[in-house]
Amino acid sequence: MSTPASASPSPSAAPTTPSPSAATQPTKPRPKPKPKPKPSPKRQVTVPPPDDRPAVPLPANPIGISPLNGLPIGTYKPVLVMKLDNTRNAQPHAGLIDADAVYIEEVEYGITRLAAVFSSRVPARIGPIRSARITDIDLFAQYGRPAFGYSGAQRKMLPYLKAASIYDVSPYGTGVGYSRDGRRRSPYNLYFDGRKGLARAPKATKARDMGFVFDATRPEGGRNARTATMSWGYASAGFTYDKKDEEYRISLNGQPARAEEWSGGQRAATVVVQYVKQTKSQFWDKGGGNTPHARTIGKGTAMVLRDGRVWKTTWRRPNAKSGTTFTLGDGSLMPFKPGQLWVVLLDKKRTATIAPLTKPKAPKPKPKPTAKPTPAPEPIGSPSAAPPTPSAPTTQAPLSPSPVPTSPAGG
Repeated sequence: MSTPASASPSPSAAPTTPSPSAATQPTKPRPKPKPKPKPSPKRQVTVPPPDDRPAVPLPANPIGISPLNGLPIGTYKPVLVMKLDNTRNAQPHAGLIDADAVYIEEVEYGITRLAAVFSSRVPARIGPIRSARITDIDLFAQYGRPAFGYSGAQRKMLPYLKAASIYDVSPYGTGVGYSRDGRRRSPYNLYFDGRKGLARAPKATKARDMGFVFDATRPEGGRNARTATMSWGYASAGFTYDKKDEEYRISLNGQPARAEEWSGGQRAATVVVQYVKQTKSQFWDKGGGNTPHARTIGKGTAMVLRDGRVWKTTWRRPNAKSGTTFTLGDGSLMPFKPGQLWVVLLDKKRTATIAPLTKPKAPKPKPKPTAKPTPAPEPIGSPSAAPPTPSAPTTQAPLSPSPVPTSPAGG
């Protein structure tokens, strides 16, 4: 039998004889050095870098309809975003009823701030104005490059604001548009003229499709939702459906949200509870309070309330330039009711209380109108027949008298 080529020894190779110790004792593998533990990186907030990817195509709203509130509008106008205080001392708010959309953001110590988006109507008095937060940077990048007004920010955050996709119309560069109201105490007395603010940002991005779709007709399905409430450490918000006005009355921090302009207070046509991943940021105030960062890029769950009902949806925003879409379970876009939109950015570790969450009653089918039967002609002389109409009396000639018999003559 021939030896396989792979097994034949090389003629130049010298034979080796294993030592007795090597034949009886197995060779121990050399232990691998343990990797040195990497130093844990400091927790830092992720600020979206300039995004050169094209925005995801969004459904275009009809011409002449605002893409921000679904109401008729002549032309698309520039966008102005203002940060407002949201404590009891801020009541009543000025200009808020004119906003197209309002966001509620959590800040330090479990309190909240408002961010109002104006475009369709820009009031001459907005306030009281408060400071910017890290959540604002990526949240409002989806609006393009809007004018952004605020009263201040932490010093460490100023470089981030400078690099953000906004036109800064804060009082840092110039105080044009800002004024103090002597009737109110600081820091709840700073107000802003929105028209002058937009004049400081002539190239601010105009309103554009954000992924929102509007329809006055309520979609199918949903569950009854007359109230929705959510709370933080030292703040709360509530929305109660008013059947008469067909809008949600708003309460902030345990009291009705009032408006300077009218006694009806703040109202919302559509309320969105957008659950987001919220993390600590690198920004701390002097008292040790950390500013949370609500991440609005990605996807998650959102509850959409309109017309006294609620729908569970999925929100998606792939990148900073893209708007936010809200889709139903079948993949179709959830239509908002035309009017002011309120969006609550709620940490997904918290839960909004929505009631009663009962299944709506199916509407009773309307009975089909039935044709009235045509009565058959009744036979003459039947008991139900109407008596015959008496004919006019006829005049008869008098009867001639009977002939009187005559007696014969001479009788």
